[in-house]
Amino acid sequence: MNAPVKTDKAEMIVPEGVFAETVLEVQHYTDHLFRFRMTRPDSFRFRSGEFAMIGLMVGEKPIYRAYSVASPSWDEELEFFSIKVPDGPLTSHLQKIQPGDTVLMRKKPTGTLVLDALTPGKRLYMFSTGTGIAPFASLIRDPETYEKFEEVILTHTCREVAELQYGLDLVEEIRGHEFLSELVGDKLKLYSTATREDYPFMGRITDLIENGKMFSDLGVPAFDPAIDRGMICGSTAMLKETKALLEKAGLTEGANNKPAEFVIERAFVG
Repeated sequence: MNAPVKTDKAEMIVPEGVFAETVLEVQHYTDHLFRFRMTRPDSFRFRSGEFAMIGLMVGEKPIYRAYSVASPSWDEELEFFSIKVPDGPLTSHLQKIQPGDTVLMRKKPTGTLVLDALTPGKRLYMFSTGTGIAPFASLIRDPETYEKFEEVILTHTCREVAELQYGLDLVEEIRGHEFLSELVGDKLKLYSTATREDYPFMGRITDLIENGKMFSDLGVPAFDPAIDRGMICGSTAMLKETKALLEKAGLTEGANNKPAEFVIERAFVG
């Protein structure tokens, strides 16, 4: 028998060092992808691209997982983009949340997919697969990204076309936003690819980089370590292969304490 999940703030004892926040909106994209928005604590500060530990009370104990904050640092609410795993210790419960339910969040955010971890450049690539788009959902809505880079290219690769919808919605939201639309202008490009269904752009992003199709599709030159910067978030194999391609082009991996030409988020690998 499954342990009961507590989603009512009134009936749970909130652990120390944890926020208890209220779900405001839930949107299901496919049978295994959904996003939700929740209240943001007044004291919660984060850099766009960072992740937080979020969770639910399952029985008498909280279960947490690392989730990138998909909303930008200026947003008054917090957004998250999640997979649904039928037997997942957290996601099997999280996928059932409704507006009004309570989600727990530890108070300290962290992560490497932040602008501070990159040296100055002109073109920023954000390579993502699946829910790996979440930190970039934050960064492409942050004005600082466009102050630091002349061109921002977000790649999003999924198996099925329906799984690409979140990224398409994001860009449409930016285009219609009262102040972001003017700031972003034509600086942002979204390059969506599907691997298992017909779509205008098809294939794994690593193959499209290697055979040069990504560059020709986007009308940009091959990687140049003098001006190009990269961020990578996806599966273990995708991280390894994309990292190898960037290093082959002469880019060096950086970190918060040692900025360089590209960074990887390793928190979600496994």
